[in-house]
Amino acid sequence: MSASAGFLSNLLLAVFWALASGRVTVGTLLVGFIAGFATLFFTRRATGADAYTTKAWRAGILLLVFLRELVEANLRLAYDVVTPKHHMQPAIIAIPLDARTDFEITMLANLITLTPGTLALRVSEDRSTLFIHSVYTPDAEELRRTIKSGLERRILELTR
Repeated sequence: MSASAGFLSNLLLAVFWALASGRVTVGTLLVGFIAGFATLFFTRRATGADAYTTKAWRAGILLLVFLRELVEANLRLAYDVVTPKHHMQPAIIAIPLDARTDFEITMLANLITLTPGTLALRVSEDRSTLFIHSVYTPDAEELRRTIKSGLERRILELTR
């Protein structure tokens, strides 16, 4: 079963759950979706839903990594705003990319831009380097490592 067929199966299980409960609401559909995912996860070898559950799990991990980065960046920015001394060390950094497809590069650039204090500026012509602006850059190499081992790695795990 492909990942898209697994997702469709999960949606159908959510609808059946909501219909069986007698109330079709967002809450019952959400509970049904979670219950459907759990069912597909525990029966993945028998149903062939392994690709879907693996991709869904990786998407959840990517979401958690992004949320952690988002919270850390917001706290750092808030701390800098409320303290009298500014800790900003702005820089433009080149990050070599392992991401190759338009989707992978766009997703990485968007997640970087959505994180406060960073902005994706440009992708090189050969699509091998992403240039970003960071407000807090005490160590450019550490920022490169953080992005490559965090967001980029999780995106590649999800898409490949």
